[in-house]
Amino acid sequence: MRFTRFAATAAAIALVQLSVAVTPTVASSRIDAVATALRGGPDIGSVEVSTAVHHDVSAALRDLPDQATNDRPRREHPLLIPNAQTGGTSTDGALQTTTGPKVATTAGLSFAGVGNGDYGFAPNAAPPDTNGAVGATQYVQWVNESFAVFNKATGALVKGPTAGNTLWTGFGGGCETNNDGDPIAQYDKAANRWVLTQFSVSTTPYLQCVAVSTTSDATGTYNRYSFNYGTVQFPDYPKLGVWPDAYYVTYNIFNNGATFAGAKACAWDRAAMIAGAATATQECFQMSTAVASLLPSDLDGATAPPAGAQNILLNFGTNSLNAFKFHVDFATPANASLTGPTVIPVAAFSRACSGGSCVPQPGTRQKLDSLADRLMYRLAYRNRAGAESLVVNHSVNATGGRNGVAGIRWYQLDAAAIRAGTSAVTQQGTFAPDTTFRWMGSIAMDKVGDIAVGYSASSSGVFPSIRMTGRVPGDAAGTLQTENQLLTGGGSQIGGLSRWGDYSAMTVDPVDDCTFFYTTEYLKSTGSFNWSTQIVSFKFPGCF
Repeated sequence: MRFTRFAATAAAIALVQLSVAVTPTVASSRIDAVATALRGGPDIGSVEVSTAVHHDVSAALRDLPDQATNDRPRREHPLLIPNAQTGGTSTDGALQTTTGPKVATTAGLSFAGVGNGDYGFAPNAAPPDTNGAVGATQYVQWVNESFAVFNKATGALVKGPTAGNTLWTGFGGGCETNNDGDPIAQYDKAANRWVLTQFSVSTTPYLQCVAVSTTSDATGTYNRYSFNYGTVQFPDYPKLGVWPDAYYVTYNIFNNGATFAGAKACAWDRAAMIAGAATATQECFQMSTAVASLLPSDLDGATAPPAGAQNILLNFGTNSLNAFKFHVDFATPANASLTGPTVIPVAAFSRACSGGSCVPQPGTRQKLDSLADRLMYRLAYRNRAGAESLVVNHSVNATGGRNGVAGIRWYQLDAAAIRAGTSAVTQQGTFAPDTTFRWMGSIAMDKVGDIAVGYSASSSGVFPSIRMTGRVPGDAAGTLQTENQLLTGGGSQIGGLSRWGDYSAMTVDPVDDCTFFYTTEYLKSTGSFNWSTQIVSFKFPGCF
C-alpha cells in the first residue's frame, strides 16, 4: 500500500492535472529497443530499453531562483496493493528478550531539518517522506516538497528550503512545472556526486526527474535527465540505490494511477550521467502483480562489490525475504537480466497493524500508519574485506494479537550467499522492549561493522518521537542495545492524517565512514500539516 497525493481513480487524476503543455524536448519517448532477457519465472518480463527524453546541464543551484510551491495543503490518498504480502504467524520468531547496555554512541550534531516554522518553512503536503544523505562537506535533506543543503560539520543552513522542482529550472516540461515529491537524496560516494530525484505525475507523460551533480558541492551545477514512463504507467514509490555499474531505481506501477500492475526495476546508465553525456539509457523490467515494493541495494563504504557483482533487490514474503538479481548491460541490452526470486527463509513474523494503521498517540483516537507491508529504505550494502553484508528492516507485530505492539525486525544478510543461492541470513532480530510502538526505521552499518537503526516511537502516553539503537560486532547475535532518545515529540498528528513518513534515512559519512546521520519527522505540537523534522549525527566509540 502506497499513499500518493492523487486520488486512486483515473477520473480523480484528471481533475488534478495542470494545464501546462509538455515541451517538445520532453515529449513522450518511444521504446528504443526491447530485448529478450533471461527470466526468473512468470513474474518477470523482458528488458525494456529507452533513452532519457531530455538532458541538459543546469546553472549552479545556488544561483537558481526558487520555484513557487503549492499554497494549498495536499494530503495523500491510498493506492492499494491488493496482493501485498502478509507475513506469516502472529508469533514473532526473533523477538529479543534480553536487555543490553544503553547504546554507547558519541553524540554529534542535532539540528532542525525542513519543517514547520524552521527556516521560514510551512508544510504544504503530508506526509513529508523525510530522507537525506551526507556527502563530503554537506548534508542534503529532502521532504515533500522542498529540500535544503546544510554544512555537515556545523548544521548551518547553506541553501533552502527550496522547492524540489527548482533543480529543474529551465529544463522544461513536467520536471520544471510540477513539484510532486516522492523524493530521494543520495550521495554517490565513489564518484563524489549528489544524485537527487523526484517524480512528475501531475501531468502526463509520467516522468522520473534525476539530477547528478557535476562536483561534490550540492549547490553547484547538475547533469539533468528525465525518463519517461508513458501515459499509463504511474511510477509510484521510487527508491534509488547506487551501484558501480548503474543507478538502480524501483517503483510500484499503477496503471492510470488506479490499478496495481506490479513492481518495476530499472537501471540508469551511471557512467553516462556522471559524464554528462547527451544521451543516457535505462534498462527496465516490468514485473507481475505478484511482486511489489522492491528495494535496490545501495553501496556504503570505500570498497566496491566484487567486479561484475549483480545488484540485489529485496522484498518480503511469508516468513521469508525474496531476492532478485539484476544484471545490466548497456553495451548489449539483450544480455541484461533480472532473475529470481531466491526465497530466503527468516524467523516467523506478521506485519505490524496487519500492514495498516494502528499506532497509538496521546490524546486522540487518530492512529498512525505502520507502512508495515514493505521493507523500509535503505537496503544498505557494505563490503568489509570481502565480507559482503546487506542490512534492512521492517515493522512487525512483536507481541501477537490483532493489533499487537509494533517492533523493528532487522536483518544482516550475506550478499555473496544470496548470489550463490545458499544460506544468507547472518543474523536477525525483533526489537520491541516494551509497549511503545516502534516503526518507520532505517538501518546502516559503519566500516568496522557497527550497526545503527533509527525509527519513530509512539504510544498512548508517548508523543511520536525519534529514537535509535544499535549494536557492535561483539554483541550477541540478533540483539540490539538499549535505545537512545534522540528527540522527544511534542504533539500528536490529527485531522484525519494517518500516514506517517513513508520512509526515513540512516546514512554514513563517506569521509570517516563512521559517523551516522539520521533524519525523520516529529511534531512540535498537536495538529495537522504541522510536521517538523530533525537531523542527528552520532558514532560508535570503536569506529575511528
